[in-house]
Formats: sequence, structure tokens, C-alpha cells
Amino acid sequence: MELRFHEPNLEIDDQIESLMDLAGIDANRDIIRELIIASLKGGQDTKDRGDLKMMNNTLKEMRYTAKVFGPYRNRLKVTVFGSARTLPGTPLYDMALRFARGLIENGFMVITGGGPGIMEAANKGAGHENSFGVTIKLPFEQVTNEIMASNPRMIQYKYFFNRKVAFIKETHAVALFPGGFGTMDEVMEAVTLVQTGKQNPIPIVFLETKENGYWEKWMEFLQDCLVKGGYISPEDVSLLTILNDEKEALKAITSFYRRYHSMRYVGDIVVLRLKTRLEKYAIQVLNEEFSEDLLPGGKFEAQEALPEEQDEPELLELPRLTFPFNKKSFASLKAIIERVNSF
Repeated sequence: MELRFHEPNLEIDDQIESLMDLAGIDANRDIIRELIIASLKGGQDTKDRGDLKMMNNTLKEMRYTAKVFGPYRNRLKVTVFGSARTLPGTPLYDMALRFARGLIENGFMVITGGGPGIMEAANKGAGHENSFGVTIKLPFEQVTNEIMASNPRMIQYKYFFNRKVAFIKETHAVALFPGGFGTMDEVMEAVTLVQTGKQNPIPIVFLETKENGYWEKWMEFLQDCLVKGGYISPEDVSLLTILNDEKEALKAITSFYRRYHSMRYVGDIVVLRLKTRLEKYAIQVLNEEFSEDLLPGGKFEAQEALPEEQDEPELLELPRLTFPFNKKSFASLKAIIERVNSF
């Protein structure tokens, strides 16, 4: 029997409806139906047990991720990356510890890989109640740190790609300390997602001591090879901020959420949800400064919640700023948010 996502499947749909009734599912039944059909289609499409196990484990890991993070969706969070080999008592370890403490003082929670080194320092600074650990099963090095060992906000993944989704999907900023291949992978993942618009703009801060120079050398590579070679646009570098003072890093993150709350798309329209309403003169300034980033004939406008936003009732009272973004440079979208915060 050929199964379809968007067309009736006769008696199969009736069975799925009965199954959802039995499970007590009363919301988002259209999505649950497609999840069930996807599983059935997977069973039809392949007899390879390895493929099916990967599909199964992926869904179970993502389901558990949503369960753990779900109760904290109203809390701002910062993902902290860095080397598992950074030793306690070293300048970078102590900087990560102080940085995480500062985040908690400003109302944020902290997400790390749950391991030793920089991850341990950040979890210690955040404390047990304000920490998440997103760890991975590895044959070496990835030992759970003491803060996360018995923490209910600890998640262990089999697959790196599921872990990466959790790191970025659940965060409101990324902070990176020096590290190895894993840290480089995480840097590029975060920057690529923001650069391509697959992740809404967030602060991405790189921390190092004045003596270290790790990220400065890395930035030289970006400028000399990627920018000059034409592999990235010069404005893409503005997505990154290198700092050697954790207080400045805290300021970069907290100021991003001074007025800005969150955003979503409604068709081609960007909807910025704000904590406070913008004055008319500020909107006029935005129309003058960012006209080239709008679709032809478009403009910035103050609005109330759009009809399409009714699925987020907790945000309906926030004032809006809407504009038709041309999606040519997502560095420009970040610049628009920073300008909104400046008023």
C-alpha cells in the first residue's frame, strides 16, 4: 500500500486516529500523523536494519531533547564550547568559570557538552540548577563532569548531528573558548547556520586571554584566506566577536536582548518581537539606514501580533516590528537587530 503524507490513506488514517485517541494526544495531531506515516514508510522503503536503527535512535534522541528542554523554553540560554583538555586553575578555565557565573547573574542558563575542561568550568560557574549537559558517547576523553553526573538536565547522544541540533536550537547565544577539532567543528556549525539564515541571528562571542591569541590567529586565517579568496563576504565576519574580557562578552550577549525578544518569519516578512515599543523616529531611521536590505517597496512598520502568530499565545502581547527582508545577507539581519537595540 502506498502511503501519503498529504492525502488520505483510507483505513490507515482511521487506525492512526484511533491510536492517537488511545494515547491521549489532543494537540498537533497533523504532525503526529505524519511522524507515524514516516515510520511506516521507512519500514516499506528499506529492510536494512542499520538504516532503521539510525532513524529510530534519531527520533528517540530528539524526543528526549524536547522533553528535557521543554520546561525551560522561557529561559534564555548560552551554549559554551571549548576544549575538554583545559586544566583547572589555568587562565582560560578560570575565565570560563567567571563568565558562566556572570551569565547566571544576568538570568541566563548554560549549555555545555557536559565533559571536563572548559565545559566543566562553565557548568561549575553556572551551578547544578542552571546547567544543561549535552554529551556524546565517545571511546575516550568524554567523561561527564561532576556538576552534570547526576543532573536531570543531562542528555547523552549517540549521534553528533542530534547533539548539534540541541546545542544551537535551544540557545540564545554561543560562546567559544579555544579548543581542538571538536571546537572548530562547533564554530563552523554555529557560524554557518547564522550566515545562511537557518538559525536566527544570535551573539557569537570568542573568548581568549590577551596572551593566548588563539582566535586572533584564526581570524587572520578567515581574513587572509576566506575573505580575500572570495569564499565568504566581508560582512560575514561581523557575525563574530573576539574578546579577552568575560565582562565584555557578557555585555555583548545581554545587550543583544536589551529590547529585542525574538523573531520569526511569516512568508517573506520578518517579525521582530520586542520588549518595548519603538518610537516613530526610530522606525524612520531604520527605513533610511537599511532600505537596501528590504524587498522592493518594503518598509519597517510597527505592528501588533499577526494572525499567523496565534500558535505562540504567550508572545501575543509583545509589540512587533515587521519588514520584508530580502535575505541577501543575514549579517545585515543581525545588524538590524543591533540597531533596534541601540534606540
